[in-house]
Amino acid sequence: MSQRERITGDSATTSAFKRRFMRRLVFVLAGGMFLDGYILGIVGPVTGSLTADLGLSTLWEGLIAAAPLFGIFFGSPAGGWAADRFGRKPLFMVDMGLFVVASGLQFFVDSPELLFVVRLMMGLAIGMEYSVGWPLMSEFAPAELRGRLLGVTLIAWYTGFMVAFALGYWLAHSTTLGWRVILGTSTLLAVVLFVARFGLPESPRWLWNQGRKDEAMAVAHRYMAHAAEMSDVEHEDTEKGTFKMLFSRRYWRATLFVSMFWFCAVAPYFAIATFADSVLGQYGLGGGLAGGVGLSAVALSAVILTVLLIDKVGRRVLTVPPQWICTVLLAVIGLWAGAPPAAVLTLFLAFSFFNAMVGTLTGVYPGEVFPTEVRCVGTGFAAAVSRIGAGLGTFLLPWAMVNLGPATSMLIAAGIAFVGAALSQWLAPETKGKSLTEAAAGFSH
Repeated sequence: MSQRERITGDSATTSAFKRRFMRRLVFVLAGGMFLDGYILGIVGPVTGSLTADLGLSTLWEGLIAAAPLFGIFFGSPAGGWAADRFGRKPLFMVDMGLFVVASGLQFFVDSPELLFVVRLMMGLAIGMEYSVGWPLMSEFAPAELRGRLLGVTLIAWYTGFMVAFALGYWLAHSTTLGWRVILGTSTLLAVVLFVARFGLPESPRWLWNQGRKDEAMAVAHRYMAHAAEMSDVEHEDTEKGTFKMLFSRRYWRATLFVSMFWFCAVAPYFAIATFADSVLGQYGLGGGLAGGVGLSAVALSAVILTVLLIDKVGRRVLTVPPQWICTVLLAVIGLWAGAPPAAVLTLFLAFSFFNAMVGTLTGVYPGEVFPTEVRCVGTGFAAAVSRIGAGLGTFLLPWAMVNLGPATSMLIAAGIAFVGAALSQWLAPETKGKSLTEAAAGFSH
């Protein structure tokens, strides 16, 4: 029996095997995003007890809150560079291994310094996951399902946040477990995901790009479901990518679009969430279980709708119009002086819905518009830029609320949303149904 026959085997068995592989890949990738949402959601219910227990100063509260952002900012581009240079498979194991170690250390935190280091390590791991997870999925997924499969990871993020917030709230108020144990609950899932990643193959597109063509085609025939996807692997370039290439004449548009599109989607969200908290408090949603879960549920419904539609109606219609709507909603909040709380609440919920639609595309476009040689480092760089947006929304805009006032702050947020909408109107490509090579080539040449 030839090597090709041993690899492919019986067609029915092969089809079933490939379906099982894709389900497994979706599970481990979605699991990584679930963890990202989980570690953010689990902190809220125990913040008061850990602050009192460790005697945190205002400075340390800020540093500990910002630690994951710092980690993602540095981990994303570094992980992306390493994944393009050494392969997707090793980085996919390293990032979850680092997360397991960092998560386990939460059980032993006894100082602000150690808590900062632990959350920084978790951020580094998540940053690496951003830079390698979506590219890996895009490189295996069939074109007609690629948007949906990438979008599922965003569903997992919101679900992880809600599950963690609800679980953390229940554990903190209904049990005698301390905050260390509650935070450390992420360790169990991290271990499961780490073990589940053993044995996953290297990306055939990366192998081809490295000149390892026989290995690439063997992996493609074993794991890819359609002949068209296997054939598309052979159209990959064999050029080695570098970080500098992201800003070259060939790739600058992809870098500009993905980075700033992601930035402009994230920054206003944090701004409006900060502003709306006091309004939601009048409805019993300004904090606690209902606020933490209910608002995320609105966003989750938008992500689910986007995932269901993305491979049917395309990317642009789910990218450009929702951004213009977000711009208008934020501008109305800023300009409508003395708006009744019910109106502001409605506007906020509408913004959360449409912003979440846009946010879903931040998990789809990076893997599609960057070619294989810079797919991971490009995604990692864009993730780092997006964390700047998150930082601005978290720290600078709340300051603006006090010093500039709600109206001016919301108009600033509307301006950021406007930049994102205009940029997407200009550059957002339509990649529905295109092979990965076609999608990247159409944007990079």
